[in-house]
Amino acid sequence: MADIVKQILVKPIQLADQVIKASGDTISFRQECLEIKVKTEKLAGLLRQAARASGDLYERPTRRIIDDTEQVLDKALTLVFKSRANGLRKVFTIIPTAAFRKTSQQLENSIGDVSWLLRVSTPADDRADEYLGLPPIASNEPILCLIWEQIAILCSGSLEERSDAAASLVSLARDNDRYGKLIIEEGGVAPLLKLAKEGRMEAQENAARAIGLLGRDPECVEPIVNAGVCSVFAKILKEGHMKVQVVVAWAVSELAAHHPKCQDHFAQNNTIRLLVSHLAFETIQEHSKYAIASNKQAMSIHTVVMANSNSIDQTSSNRNEDEFQSTISHPTGNDTTSQMHNVVANTMAMKSNVPSKGNVQLQANNPKANHKNTKTNQNQVHHQNQQQQKHQVALTGASIKGREFEDPATKAEMKAMAARALRYLCAGNITICHSITESRALLCFAVLLEKGPDEVQYNSAMALMEITAVAEQNEELRRSAFKPTAPAAKAVVDQFLRIVNKADSELLIPSIISIGNLARTFRATETRIIGPLVHLLDDREPEVTSEAAIALSKFACTDNFLHVNHSKSIIDAGGAKHLIPSIYFGEQMVQIPSFILLCYLALHVPDSEALANEDVLIVLEWATKQNHLMQDSMIENLVSEGKKRLELYQSRGSKGYL
Repeated sequence: MADIVKQILVKPIQLADQVIKASGDTISFRQECLEIKVKTEKLAGLLRQAARASGDLYERPTRRIIDDTEQVLDKALTLVFKSRANGLRKVFTIIPTAAFRKTSQQLENSIGDVSWLLRVSTPADDRADEYLGLPPIASNEPILCLIWEQIAILCSGSLEERSDAAASLVSLARDNDRYGKLIIEEGGVAPLLKLAKEGRMEAQENAARAIGLLGRDPECVEPIVNAGVCSVFAKILKEGHMKVQVVVAWAVSELAAHHPKCQDHFAQNNTIRLLVSHLAFETIQEHSKYAIASNKQAMSIHTVVMANSNSIDQTSSNRNEDEFQSTISHPTGNDTTSQMHNVVANTMAMKSNVPSKGNVQLQANNPKANHKNTKTNQNQVHHQNQQQQKHQVALTGASIKGREFEDPATKAEMKAMAARALRYLCAGNITICHSITESRALLCFAVLLEKGPDEVQYNSAMALMEITAVAEQNEELRRSAFKPTAPAAKAVVDQFLRIVNKADSELLIPSIISIGNLARTFRATETRIIGPLVHLLDDREPEVTSEAAIALSKFACTDNFLHVNHSKSIIDAGGAKHLIPSIYFGEQMVQIPSFILLCYLALHVPDSEALANEDVLIVLEWATKQNHLMQDSMIENLVSEGKKRLELYQSRGSKGYL
């Protein structure tokens, strides 16, 4: 940095010396040239002072100011050379008097600019609270110089001043997106990250909040990531104060929301593991088992811990299960149990495997071996407990220490921001979704959907919506994370159904979408899903009706292996009679998904008496004449096939079968 600044200053210093030397040999305009000489000498002294302090100068304004100063000195040298003309050259050289006034003023402005540069680059302790003001260069763009000043303070100020400077940048970035771009262009990210690493709690919060606001512009996220934000944020999420971690989790969500390409960068720095750890803290008692192991390990810590527990004998296993179930705390902190609480306990208990039947019989028939094996098992259990404790310490790190003493509001906000960050990090990313589901975060989300505060519930529902959206497109994820027998998956679906049946929450739409995303995971015997969704088709807000129709279409579409069973269930639940008014009289956002769903029902269950009684064939013929419903070729093919199937079983003129 110092060498770069010195190179920038070489030419203007040389030009200043030439102007000073040439001003003493002028023939005409001697007084004006003398004034230029005096000001140039003052400017040269400031430039040399800047060269000596090059290590402390802030590079961005230095380049801008020195470039302008160099141009001014070049013009001054040209003017002085013209004043040295004599003889015939003097006759043909015309120098307006205003040129000297203009050059003199420009030199004065350069003096002010360089003086401001030296003041703003001086450490705070040496300024004696001197007011910096704005340099002349700020006349056209005062905000730029204000940004320069705050970044310079970030580079050389005290911790308290750096915190205030970060707060000022927060205000600027919040007010205008263009100011955020200027902050990044002028090199503000690096000192903000340094403050986030080294500052006190308030300073760290301000720095993280500023970075989060800067990340709202998608074009700005990449330079922020390149500056090393992922590793800095990961360290704070692991070791920082929880109030700082709240802001960091929010900043991660902002960066991931506006620039999805940064998702993998955060994942590589173990951000997912740390966020899941925060989500599971005090949600599930053994939350360290629900953390994701580092990529550097051959297998997950969770796998190691669970594998270790397999060697414990049946008696010890049963006793540990009972003790463990009795120690799982309820999310609300009370002593009353709930169905979700039992799911958590059962899921944890299922991880302890029963010894093989042959081993039990062999031990029963051989008392000596049984006694010997008992001692061996006790030693193994003791060793395994030690190993498990080591693994837990490695997973949780310093971040868990002291977290239980935080106030409940901060804990709730931490969970809300962790869920929000996971929502945007997993959006469209199959690798991260696998990591989250393998960490048993699904169980945490289910618990939080039931008992969490409003913001935690909303962000948990949105995170699950993103995960299920990826699972809809990826068969492997569907089978591994959302298989019907998985307790965590069942708990999540139970919460979705509870919300859909209640139908008066802001969680309703993400729950409907999530159920639709999981349409291909439900068995034909699962009869409790279709009815509540069909009920939402009846006289609801347009957004709810539209999403319910879209979700049901995923049950009835041809891609769903059980489309015939699901289509019959939709008809039996009264779906046809709810869809027809929506097609005739609903808004366009309701008409199209309702029409698509009705086409699927006609295609898959054309012999339905309910469809005949509702004159579905007439409805389809009417819809084909509506241009706004027939703009998609997929819909045209669908309605054509549906009409053909219906015409085989139903009459146009009368209700019932032919």
